[in-house]
Amino acid sequence: MFPVLVGVLASVAIALTVASAAHTLVVPRATGVLLTRWVTAAIRVLFDLRLRWARTYPDADWVLSLFAPATLLALPLVWLSVILAGFAALYWAIGVRPWQNALLDSGSSLLTLGFHQPGGVVTGALQLIEATLGLGLLALLISFLPSLYASYSRREVLVTALECEAGTPPSATELLERLLQVKGLTLLDAYWHEWTRWFNEIEETHSSNPLLVFFRSPSPDRHWVTAAGAVLDSASLVSSTFASEDPQPSHAGLCVRAGSQALRRVGDYFHMPYDPDPRPGDPIAVTREEFDEACRRLVAAGAKLKDDRDQAWRDFAGWRVCYERVLLQFASLTTAPPAPWSADRPIDFHHLPLTRRIRTGA
Repeated sequence: MFPVLVGVLASVAIALTVASAAHTLVVPRATGVLLTRWVTAAIRVLFDLRLRWARTYPDADWVLSLFAPATLLALPLVWLSVILAGFAALYWAIGVRPWQNALLDSGSSLLTLGFHQPGGVVTGALQLIEATLGLGLLALLISFLPSLYASYSRREVLVTALECEAGTPPSATELLERLLQVKGLTLLDAYWHEWTRWFNEIEETHSSNPLLVFFRSPSPDRHWVTAAGAVLDSASLVSSTFASEDPQPSHAGLCVRAGSQALRRVGDYFHMPYDPDPRPGDPIAVTREEFDEACRRLVAAGAKLKDDRDQAWRDFAGWRVCYERVLLQFASLTTAPPAPWSADRPIDFHHLPLTRRIRTGA
């Protein structure tokens, strides 16, 4: 009876592992597979221990830059280890003795080394299945890595370009000041179109492969979350505050909607709470004084703003409330570098997993 129980438990472990690998590498949407989450959380615990010695943000950024690659390498090792142990238990359950021989049979089959011959038809069938799983898993991983890094590379192109346009760290006000000087208000729609496509791709790639959320930019001063915050805030300022003689609505509003939807869809994997239908009057983390200072700078840069500044403030808050909550949670989750109106805001979302804040000079 005991060998039967061992065989059943081993079969369940193998099936769950194969499901975890398939959902991570094949299924084009993020699903909450426990094994993948456990491995990610365990790796982050180890990195959090190392972060205790980080005294500045650049030190913490260097440590955290290794988190996603380390998790990516750990996952296939865990999958292969569970499959190895599971098939060893199956061989033992069907009569392979002692357990050392069962383990060697499993290793020989999984790695297709073939130094152990099958002891019967059932053992041979199990070895063929295990060898197929081992080869299939490695093939999927090899094809998965180029796709993952291609998505990362496309994301970082605009993040890098934003450093020249919005400064370091990126600021929505500075971004609009420079865009007004270079492009002029009438040419800004092409800019919002470009970032709308960026947000659409973020929604597709980062919801399919949530590990991309933790891949950091090559420079510690750049981060995809602070870039998203600067662009969304600048688009919200244009939609709410700029006076336009063009009867056609600006594409900035569509950019805000695309960004809000992208952040929410990716945040769903991490169980981030947010109001799916926020009210325009809900409070935001940006103060009226900060908004007025931004307006003064924009007027000095040559922007023509609406006369009713109170209504402009209410409109800006109505745009920002759509994405602020999720944006601040991502800034905390990924330990993004401090940036105006995003990663420098107080965080009170303590429920988030894998969160550790490191501030510059801490």
